[in-house]
Amino acid sequence: MSTAILTGPPVAGSPLEADLRTLGFDVRTANDPAAAAELINAVPAQERVAVVDPRFVGHLHALRLALTDPRFPAAAVPGALTAQPAARAALARAVGRIPVGAGTAHLTDVLTDTLTESLDRDEIGLHRVELGSLVATVALTPAQREDAREAVAAVDDEAVRLRTAVKSRDGFFTTYGISPYSRYLARWCARRGLTPNQVTTASLLTALIAAGCAATGTRGGFIAAGFLLLFSFVLDCTDGQLARYSLQYSTMGAWLDATFDRAKEYAYYAGLALGAARGGDDVWALALGAMVLMTCRHVVDFSFNEANHDATANTSPTAALSGKLDSVGWTVWVRRMIVLPIGERWAMIAVLTALTTPRIVFYALLIGCALAACYTTAGRVLRSLTRRARRTDRAAQALADLADSGPLAELIARSARGRGRTGSFLAPVMAFLSAAVLLVWVLAEDDPTSWLTVGVAVCSALLAGAAVARPLKGALDWLVPPFFRAGEYVTILVLAARADVPGALPAAFGLVAAVAYHHYDTVYRIRGGTGAPPRWLVRATGGHEGRILVITVLAAALSPSGFTIALTALAVALALLVLIESIRFWVSSQAPAVHDEGEPA
Repeated sequence: MSTAILTGPPVAGSPLEADLRTLGFDVRTANDPAAAAELINAVPAQERVAVVDPRFVGHLHALRLALTDPRFPAAAVPGALTAQPAARAALARAVGRIPVGAGTAHLTDVLTDTLTESLDRDEIGLHRVELGSLVATVALTPAQREDAREAVAAVDDEAVRLRTAVKSRDGFFTTYGISPYSRYLARWCARRGLTPNQVTTASLLTALIAAGCAATGTRGGFIAAGFLLLFSFVLDCTDGQLARYSLQYSTMGAWLDATFDRAKEYAYYAGLALGAARGGDDVWALALGAMVLMTCRHVVDFSFNEANHDATANTSPTAALSGKLDSVGWTVWVRRMIVLPIGERWAMIAVLTALTTPRIVFYALLIGCALAACYTTAGRVLRSLTRRARRTDRAAQALADLADSGPLAELIARSARGRGRTGSFLAPVMAFLSAAVLLVWVLAEDDPTSWLTVGVAVCSALLAGAAVARPLKGALDWLVPPFFRAGEYVTILVLAARADVPGALPAAFGLVAAVAYHHYDTVYRIRGGTGAPPRWLVRATGGHEGRILVITVLAAALSPSGFTIALTALAVALALLVLIESIRFWVSSQAPAVHDEGEPA
């Protein structure tokens, strides 16, 4: 149990103690800073401590936001503050620094405000809660208390809590088609003690059942699959809203939510492909192409965001134009819909599944996502070229981790280090050539399953090593990981398709899914502040260039049926390796909770 320390003049009839117990706090009192320090030191080191002024008047949700949010080491509103174990030492120091004696009354009159200022100066990550329409204040006189109570009564904090459970920046379909009722489903779950992770798991199971229905290949199955996919998305929105409603944030929860989103979508692709096969239509190449395109789109998003995570503000003309367009309401929604976010994408997939065929679903998906990818990538390239910003070492390391370079590329990079200039366009050009040389060859060659293709793969690896030989701090260096992903995934697709034997494309689908999981896992570890997967895992998987080399060797050395078996075995081995390490890491991870802000109150 967490401990709340009331320090200040007591107030008869105040509901404060009851509110604190409602939030799970053991309430104790201290008459002065010395007594408060003694109580703070007596609380076990692994527990949260709150310091609250007894004269606090405000909404229960204002207290909840300040005292129970797990994402911040310390947080505060007027009259209340909290410190998690990471900030406990700073809180103890702040209390110990308060002088006693004549002339110090102003420091202890509202002790919580003095402690808040002290923690802010210590730069421990103190979060000052944005209250919006919520009320939180220290009433020093009866008149102030009466005014504060009237202000509290004028605002329904439950309505605020429901509204802030919904993200302020979501797609059109999610905002108007899902969130108006999913927020109430989130509250229903909270009142029954359900956790966001449980809702996330329910969403995954629903999507897997939808994929199974699609795999039947019947019209009834397709209709049921469409409805279940939409319901899975409702649950997918609900888990995040439940996390914000009840402040149940966690790094593992964010990882499960993001990972399951990909698992659901790609499993559904596989279900559509199996259903089409039952009807005599082979769309595995389209299913794999859709997965490749979606994954590459996401890598563009991740790489661009990581490259600019801690860069200076964007003052480019492109950013200025975007800012002007934001002032015109309808353009905001149009631009959000153009990029085909998950809500619009899943709605389109669900409706087309119920009304048309899997082939049409994949054609629409490929065309829509290709246009969205061109739009977003072109805008980001323009922003990057016109932006004056110095990329940090942290950003360069994140891009290097996302590049997923194996032992061969590392060896080449070490030998090429010192050549070229950091911040030039050399890295993205080399990465582009690395992918282009390989893809042009396998697409244009009549028989790409030859030893000549292995030689081309070696040349591709040389170019890939040159691309990462210097720190990735250039304006367009965020394009390096997407180029590598496209080169690897499309090569697997083409070689499997050219094998032209049953089972080759499903095996390639499984292999790309396993590798893509490894790449998504890398992203979520970086986002969670825990760093990339260990180097031994990257080396064990071969890196992108090592996997390409192995696959081209297998294609050249084996018969088409043998190549299919080898792809299957490789997919299983990689999936087991990355899944076991990923699950081990996330179950044991002590990373801080991930920030997932909704709309300010």
